[in-house]
Amino acid sequence: MRPHQLRRREFLALTGLTTLAAATATGCGRASGRSGVPDDTLRYQGWAGTVTPAELAEDLGYLRGLTLTWVGNTTSGPQDIQAAAAGDTDFGGAFNGAVVKMAAAKAPVKAVISYYGVDEERYSGFYVLQDSPLRSARDLIGKRVAMNTLGAHAEAVLDTYLARKGLSPDEAARVERLALPPVNTEQALRQGQVHVAVLTDILRDKARERGGIRALFDDHRLLGSFSAGTYVMADRYLEAHPQQARAFVTGVGRALQWSRRTPRAEVVARMVRIVRRRDRSEDTAPLRYWRSYGVADRAGRIAPDELSLWARWLEQRGDIKADRVHVPDLYTNAYNHTAEPHRDRSGS
Repeated sequence: MRPHQLRRREFLALTGLTTLAAATATGCGRASGRSGVPDDTLRYQGWAGTVTPAELAEDLGYLRGLTLTWVGNTTSGPQDIQAAAAGDTDFGGAFNGAVVKMAAAKAPVKAVISYYGVDEERYSGFYVLQDSPLRSARDLIGKRVAMNTLGAHAEAVLDTYLARKGLSPDEAARVERLALPPVNTEQALRQGQVHVAVLTDILRDKARERGGIRALFDDHRLLGSFSAGTYVMADRYLEAHPQQARAFVTGVGRALQWSRRTPRAEVVARMVRIVRRRDRSEDTAPLRYWRSYGVADRAGRIAPDELSLWARWLEQRGDIKADRVHVPDLYTNAYNHTAEPHRDRSGS
């Protein structure tokens, strides 16, 4: 089986068309995927123009001798954790709903630390044009809402908003959801191709700078601060390399702490240096819009309700069966020893 075939089967598993367990059972993506990879090396996928908590941890010297090896950029959170489950990478991160869905497919992975979330600085807004007549959840019936990925964070938040505002499942189903590349979403809204655009981070802030839009609601006002996504590692990796897993998770937790206690300008400056040094022809301008990783627990520890919330959502949608997932089995904080004292390479 060729690698691209495996990834497609895993994607189908996440969308409910087959089971990831069947894909991994074939022998593709087994532990031998690390053949020739040193024990102190972790392979991963990145995001263009972004410094992930794992990359920041390595630069700060928090990974205790581990080396990260970039194998390319991911196209989405679900694809990233699929790669980790298949053995193509050693960790991957995604929205917690995608992690729950992967677990429901009986993929042998476990969430080990939160790496992004929602707070007053980092949130996703659901924007309409300034003069739009849309003012309430009920106004969205029959309207088009553009988001980056269906079945992930944005759609889960939309469904939660509609339900809390009193729409029935049948009424909520009449709100049309469209997947658009994030860089095209604002333009689609301004040209009237969609009625609502989900915007976050730099795309949100730049759109607001241009004016002419207003927020109908956002996930922070709706749900408060919470960790929304986790890094996962394959069970086989955790069993074979527990010390490396502990060093990795603890290092990421320390990097999250550093990003919180360090002045924003200093964090951004460091991120810019990281991107320039890795020399991947990336634009560093978006980094000036960075404000927070949004992780609720500063050390990235995972709370059970951060997974159970989305497990209930998936059950209500009929995407997973009610007895398919046992939340305590989906995650562990055992590798997170972030309370230990530490110093970064800058001496702080």
